[in-house]
Amino acid sequence: MTAPSPSPQQNLQTLSEEYQKLQTDLQTQITSRQRLESQQQENLAVRKEFNTLSSDSTIYKLIGPVLLKQEKTEAESAVDGRLEFIEKEIKRVEKLISNMQEQSEGKKMEIYQLQLKMQEAK
Repeated sequence: MTAPSPSPQQNLQTLSEEYQKLQTDLQTQITSRQRLESQQQENLAVRKEFNTLSSDSTIYKLIGPVLLKQEKTEAESAVDGRLEFIEKEIKRVEKLISNMQEQSEGKKMEIYQLQLKMQEAK
């Protein structure tokens, strides 16, 4: 015995819920990308500041409540490493956003097609 197929209204409800979840997930990823871009700008500003310093300048790194002396090359290396990581993360998140946008458009079209069928059936 097969289960009865869901009604068009139930299908529409399911598709709408899936679309809403995609939109929520998409917004989360967009927020994540914005946070990464903000971190990238902060680190670029630090790198620019390093370029204005002489090689014998004293640099301090805040670790918890303590400021520790750090070599300029070590500090530059840490900032460059963070920038590289952030750039990779931005690319990863942008790929996710692109995929989610495609899925979202697909769901929107499914909903539209189902609504048309429901209107024609009336």
